Amino acid sequence: MDQQISAFLFPPSRLAGLILVLSLAFMHQNIFAEQAIPSPTAAQTQENTAKNGAKPASLEERVASLEAYISNNDGSKTLSGIPGPGHNAWMMTSSALVLFMTLPGLALFYGGLVRRKNALSVLAQCFGITGLVTLLWWICGYSLVFGKNFNSPFYGGSEHFFFAGVTSAPNADYSYWVSQNVYAIFQMMFAVITPALIVGAIAERMKYSALMVFIGCWMFLVYFPMAHMVWGITGFMNGIWNPNSGVKAIDFAGGTVVHMTSGWSALILCLILGPRLGFKKEPLTPHSIVLCTVGTGMLWVGWYGFNAGSAVGADIIAAAAFTATTLATGMAALTWATLEKVLRGKASVLGYCTGAVAGLVAITPACGFVTPGAAIIIGILAAIVPYLAIAYLKPSLGYDDALDTFGVHGVGGTLGAILTGLLANKAINPNLKDDLLHSLFFSQLIAVVITMVLALVSTAVIAFALRVIIGLRVSPEMESNGLDLSEHGEEAYIE
Repeated sequence: MDQQISAFLFPPSRLAGLILVLSLAFMHQNIFAEQAIPSPTAAQTQENTAKNGAKPASLEERVASLEAYISNNDGSKTLSGIPGPGHNAWMMTSSALVLFMTLPGLALFYGGLVRRKNALSVLAQCFGITGLVTLLWWICGYSLVFGKNFNSPFYGGSEHFFFAGVTSAPNADYSYWVSQNVYAIFQMMFAVITPALIVGAIAERMKYSALMVFIGCWMFLVYFPMAHMVWGITGFMNGIWNPNSGVKAIDFAGGTVVHMTSGWSALILCLILGPRLGFKKEPLTPHSIVLCTVGTGMLWVGWYGFNAGSAVGADIIAAAAFTATTLATGMAALTWATLEKVLRGKASVLGYCTGAVAGLVAITPACGFVTPGAAIIIGILAAIVPYLAIAYLKPSLGYDDALDTFGVHGVGGTLGAILTGLLANKAINPNLKDDLLHSLFFSQLIAVVITMVLALVSTAVIAFALRVIIGLRVSPEMESNGLDLSEHGEEAYIE
């Protein structure tokens, strides 16, 4: 134990060490005093009702509860507080699929796109971010996003710090039939992959220690407040579930929360960091399109948990999201490759990969709200607009977004959020009411602006502060030698 604690307290993990010290200070009170409360069975519920002198539920009431379970709606009649095994199974599967997107999906996708001397550095960054965010999520992140005792439109509450009260019973604010601990882990996987996306913009030149400190700060200033605003029950931009929301916007699976925040943050961070050595002077080509392609396939598979899982149950909306995700992604991959064939003479494998990811990004905020035909439209535009941003805007402005995080996630996420406002259909999702739809496009534009401002300003503040305090970049010598050896003492390929 002493060795483990020491490992956290020494550089380059001072942030993790500080977090661990704070954790230990509250651990006894918040963990050992908090006992897991098992969910009651249906028989126990009936028995407790009888003991309390109340009339046991009738057959009609019990059937109504079962119908509510099947349709994944309000289960408050008889089976309240009991997780449904089918919905729970789907959400546990979805959680694993979203983790699969980061490890190994994103790690291999990005790892194949960098030069061979930096392949392991990308994998290390993805693993490091996964561990750091997991710790932050347990300590306070879940509560700051999905709690509510702060009564704040920007941060949730403190009632679930250290997963206090996060048991196998559902939290009816977010699901009637899914255990809260399962829901918390599902949402943790979103919190993990979002900052990991930023790695693509600053690959091959940023210090590992600086990146970890940056991500720790970024989670508190960008991700936690943004996720609460959009998905929290008291969130400022939760147009469906918070009747008092200031902006009546919608985001099914993370167009603003995940892709816009990471994409726009990636742009400002790569500008502050500066370009890689040799940028525009020598080829900085991917070392393995094969790894990139494998990673793309993993991302596509995992994205079904990301999008269809955001229905928080195995229901008709999950089925619609699953369908829309497939159609938009396939259409975007085909369109991107077709653009390359027409404009450059050859359709590349990298083009298929980038197009597929762009389609996945753009359909994310809309997938549970749009028809199959609308998904096709989104897929086509998801290829055209990011393609133009990467092929023409990026060279003209001269920024070194190494792996096109901004072009795909920033531009694609923004496009998807806007198109959601135009194409959302209440026939697909009955939670969309007419009063919401009437002003939805303008609400989406406001949400887009708020997301951009939050991401850009917060990232700039954190990055400039860290550049002064600890520095952001490795030395030119370390960058020339490659981050695998200079930062991690390993080589991906030994000949």
